[in-house]
Amino acid sequence: MWTLSGFADEISPDLDEQCRVLRELGIGYVEFRSAWDTNVLDLDDGQLELVAKTLGDSGLRTSSVGSPIGKIDITGDFDEHLRRFDRALRVAERLEAPYIRLFSFFLPEEDDPAAHRTEVLRRMSALAERARGHEVVLLHENEKRIYGDTPERCLDLVESVGSEQLRLAWDAANFVQCGVRPFTEAYPMLRPHLEYIQIKDADRSSSEPVPAGEGDGEIRETLRALHEDGFDGFFSLEPHLVAAGPMGGFSGAELFGTAHRAFTGLLDEARLEYK
Repeated sequence: MWTLSGFADEISPDLDEQCRVLRELGIGYVEFRSAWDTNVLDLDDGQLELVAKTLGDSGLRTSSVGSPIGKIDITGDFDEHLRRFDRALRVAERLEAPYIRLFSFFLPEEDDPAAHRTEVLRRMSALAERARGHEVVLLHENEKRIYGDTPERCLDLVESVGSEQLRLAWDAANFVQCGVRPFTEAYPMLRPHLEYIQIKDADRSSSEPVPAGEGDGEIRETLRALHEDGFDGFFSLEPHLVAAGPMGGFSGAELFGTAHRAFTGLLDEARLEYK
C-alpha cells in the first residue's frame, strides 16, 4: 500500500487552509516545510506546538520535515548550519516525522563538482553522525546545482557516507531539469537506495514543472518499476505549478488539486493501491 503526502505550503501559507485542502483530497500526511510564510526550522517553540496541535486535530501526520538543510553554498558557515540541523532533529521529534529532507550544498556553476567532493562528503558525514541516536532517516534530494544533482553523484554520496540513516529522495523533475532521463538513466543506478518519492514532473524543452505524467519525468515507467520492486513508502506531492525557486514552490489550492488528480489518475490507470 502506497501512502500519499504533500508539501501543503504549496496550497497556502495558512496552516488551517493547508489542513483543510489535504483533508478534502483524502491525504493523511504532510511533508511539513512552512506555515505562515515561515520555514519549519524558523518556527519558535510556541509555533511548533501550534503546528503539532493543528495537524493532530486535523487527523494529519508528518511524513517528513521538508528542511532546507544543505541548501547553502559549499563555502558557507557549516558550524552554524550544524546548529540549524539540531533544530531539524528537534522538529522531527516533536512532529513524529520519520524523515528529514536535506541537500548536498550549492556549488559555484563554473567549478568542477569533483573539486568540492571531499568537503561535501565531510559535511554529509557530519550530518549523518549528528543524526545517530535519533529515530530519523535523512533523505538526500537531487536538487539542481548542488553536488548531488546527477545520478552518479547521488550514488557517490550515499555509498561514500555509508550510513543507514542517509537514503535518497527521488525528484524526477529535478533530474529532467538537469538533462537526465529519470527512469532510463537514474532509476537502475539508484533504486537500491531509494526511500521516498516526490511527485513533480517537468517538460524537458522548457524545464517548466507540469502535472505528473504530462512531462518527461518518466513517471509511469517509474511507478510500474517501483510496484514490481515491492516499494512500500511515501509519495509526496510537490507540484510547483505556479512558482518554483531555490527554497520552495507554490501551486495554490486549485492547482494542488489538479496535481493530486493527475497523480492519482496514474495510480488508478496502473491499478495501484494507495491511501
